[in-house]
Amino acid sequence: MKPGRTLLESGAERCSDAELLAILLGSGGRGYSALDSANALLDKYGTLAGLMNRPLDEIAQIRGIKVVRAIRLAAAYEICQRLLKEVARDA
Repeated sequence: MKPGRTLLESGAERCSDAELLAILLGSGGRGYSALDSANALLDKYGTLAGLMNRPLDEIAQIRGIKVVRAIRLAAAYEICQRLLKEVARDA
């Protein structure tokens, strides 16, 4: 099942880290899927925490990522950082 379908039918909490990354990446390329690229990122960096805050040019070297997709990941990371600060401030 495609990651977007998994999220739609089962909810985001049921998606793996790779599936959520694949949704952010959007699509793959010839011979590989967004899920393949997401798994490559996790193979290289180990975890979502290991991936985040890496230089964009470093992330863009992973097959299927390129700069635009690296920017999407950086934006998602920044949104999470801001949300955590907001929650901590309101606690």
